[in-house]
Amino acid sequence: MKNLLKKLMAIMVMAGTVGFAQDIQVFTADNSDGKITPKTIEEAFKKAGFFVAENRDMNFPFKIQFKETSFDVYNLFTFYSKPDTLTLAKEYPQIGLFAPLSMSIYTKKGEKTISVSTLTTEALATILEIPKEDKTLIKIGEMLKKALKTAMPNGKFVKLPYEVKPLKGERVTRFEMEIDPDEWEDVKDEFQMLFEGELAPNGFVMAGFSDLNYDFEEKGYEGFNFYDVYSICKLPVIYTVAKTRPEAGAFAPCSLYLYMKKGEEKMHIAYPSVYNWISAMGIDDKASLEELNDAQKRMEKILSGLME
Repeated sequence: MKNLLKKLMAIMVMAGTVGFAQDIQVFTADNSDGKITPKTIEEAFKKAGFFVAENRDMNFPFKIQFKETSFDVYNLFTFYSKPDTLTLAKEYPQIGLFAPLSMSIYTKKGEKTISVSTLTTEALATILEIPKEDKTLIKIGEMLKKALKTAMPNGKFVKLPYEVKPLKGERVTRFEMEIDPDEWEDVKDEFQMLFEGELAPNGFVMAGFSDLNYDFEEKGYEGFNFYDVYSICKLPVIYTVAKTRPEAGAFAPCSLYLYMKKGEEKMHIAYPSVYNWISAMGIDDKASLEELNDAQKRMEKILSGLME
C-alpha cells in the first residue's frame, strides 16, 4: 500500500511539473558593470555558428512613436543556422515559420541585469508540428544555449511568473495560391509588391527579409522555385505587450514565409498566429489582447484579399 501511495505521489508531482512547463525560456545575468550588450551577445551568436539577420534597438522607435520606454535596453534579434535550416527544410518546409528565430534582449529601467528570451525547442516543435526528438532541432537548441552561456557567463535560466494558457485559435495561419508553373515568377513578383504595399497602411513594418532559397542553392539544394521569409513587426503590439511581458521578443518580429516547391503548382504562405503569444505568455490584459487580435485580423485580411 505504501509503495502504491509513493507511486501515485510521484505521478502527481510529474503531472504538476508538466502543468508548469513554459514555452519561453529567459536567460538572465547580472550586468552591473554594463559589459554585456546586444553587440557582445551578437558576437557570441556568430561564434556559435548562427547567421544574425537583425539586431534592432527598439527603444528609439518606442520613444519616437510613444514618447517613452520602460527599458534601458530593448533589442529584437533575429538569427538562424543556415546549414541546419536547410537540413530541416528538406523534410519540413514549414521551418520558415522560425527561420529566422526571434528573441528579445532587455534590461528594465533601473535594473542591473540583462535578459534574453527565446522559445524552447519543445515549443518550436509544437508550433512547427515536427517531432520534439528531431536531432537537428535539438542541435539548434544546444547551439543557442552555448551562445547564451558564452555571452552571459554568469547567467541562468529563470522561471517566468505565469502559466501557459489554453490555446484559443490555430497555431499557424496558412494560405495557398494556385500558380501556373510557367508563370510563377510574375505571380510571385506581383504578389509581393501588393503585399508589401499593404503593410504600412495596416501599421506593419517589414523588419527584415530573408531569401532562404539563395542559401539553399549555395549549398547545392534546388528543391524550391523560391523560399522567402518576411520578418514582420507591428510596433504598438510589441510596445504594449513588452510592458508586462518583455520576453515577447521570442515571437517578434514574426516570420511570414512564401515558398513554392519545384514540381508543385501552388505557393504556400504562413505565419505563427498571435494565439501563440496569448497562450505562451498567459496574456490576459485588455490592452495587449486588443493589439494582438487586431494584428491577427489585419494580416488575415491582407492575405485573404490577395488570394482573390
